[in-house]
Amino acid sequence: MKKSQEENFEEIITSTPLAERMRANSLDEFIGQKHIVGENCLIRRALKVNRLGSCIFYGPPGVGKTTLAYIIANSLGLEYVKLNAVSSGVADAKKVIDSAKKMFELTNKSTILILDECHRWSKAQSDCVLEAMERGYITFIGTTTENPHISMTPAIISRCRIFKFQPLSLEDIKDALLLAIKDKSRGYGKLKIKIDSEALNHIAMFANGDLRTSYNALELAVSTTPAGKDGVILIDKSVAKECIQQPVISVDENLYYDMLSAFCKSLRGSDSDAALYWAERLIQAGCDPLLICRRLIAHASEDVGMADSNAALLAMVAMYAVKNLGLPEGNIPLAHAIIYVCEAEKSNSVKMALTMAQEDAEFHPDDNVPEHLKNYHYDIKNPPAYKYPHDFGGYVKQQYLPNKLKDRVYYTPSNNGRERGLVKKKDRFKN
Repeated sequence: MKKSQEENFEEIITSTPLAERMRANSLDEFIGQKHIVGENCLIRRALKVNRLGSCIFYGPPGVGKTTLAYIIANSLGLEYVKLNAVSSGVADAKKVIDSAKKMFELTNKSTILILDECHRWSKAQSDCVLEAMERGYITFIGTTTENPHISMTPAIISRCRIFKFQPLSLEDIKDALLLAIKDKSRGYGKLKIKIDSEALNHIAMFANGDLRTSYNALELAVSTTPAGKDGVILIDKSVAKECIQQPVISVDENLYYDMLSAFCKSLRGSDSDAALYWAERLIQAGCDPLLICRRLIAHASEDVGMADSNAALLAMVAMYAVKNLGLPEGNIPLAHAIIYVCEAEKSNSVKMALTMAQEDAEFHPDDNVPEHLKNYHYDIKNPPAYKYPHDFGGYVKQQYLPNKLKDRVYYTPSNNGRERGLVKKKDRFKN
């Protein structure tokens, strides 16, 4: 017997959360992260030959880290255990290792340990899995929102491949939401739902690249919006604004990005009045002040740079204050940093130097390290002579770049601010 709209509605909204139901089951269903799971990328190649070592996935929330870990475990056909580093201890890890060792001895197959929030594990917890990883009992897949190079023990890092996940694009999130609305087995395909383009754009935009947040917003919209006389659940922008768990922006998308652009250009243009105005317009419109802080930090190095390095320090202090004090208290150090960045002398020499170095690193990846710079701590007779600068008063002229690039100059100081003195210093070192 065909179920009514009401029966379908009750069945769907009382089941597993939408974000869990729509979790991808294969690489072909996986949304975003093409730099990691694209056709010729390492993970896809490794799964085709049924081999993948221990990994750490790091990036912002809701971008597919845990989902990809599940896909890998299922694709390899291995047993897997999931732990959360916040709630698990050494005893939990040892229990998993003992079970994995027995499995390995019986089947010669490893067990995948999926560890969420892996940066929260202590050194003792991390150390207890090292031998199991080396012997092949455990294939470790950690997921974290923190940079593992900073937050995790070097012993674990050295045994893992690191994959950095990016926030999902607006199009990725919109496609996922539309799929959830149409999917009859896992989503809302059994219901009559219409979402207008403004509502879809709003949810996608203010999910900030977090697919889980966008699914939660859609689920809340569907479950709290009554169907009309025609049986259609209409999700418009006003419903979307209420359901997305982010600050409500009181301006449209175009104006939002225009104001961000105006803020950035005001910083570069040394107009502190305009920069303060646009920052406040953005904050009062509902923009996350930490986004303003991130832009400020970037411009402190891109547009002020070596002309006044204190600008970058103050920008970092502003972010710390906003993050730990919140508003309105954090607004004062934020305004302080904005004014400083605007009024500081300007130089884009750091950005120019970085761009040139990146290009050479890309096009000259195989150039050899000069002999006198190599690591000769091991036993060797008559290693090339490295000149220790402190033996020469702090500086001695010698070659540091590869032979093909030995005359390359990336950093050229401007005549602004602190860099005025660096011009004379670099000229002296050339002689």
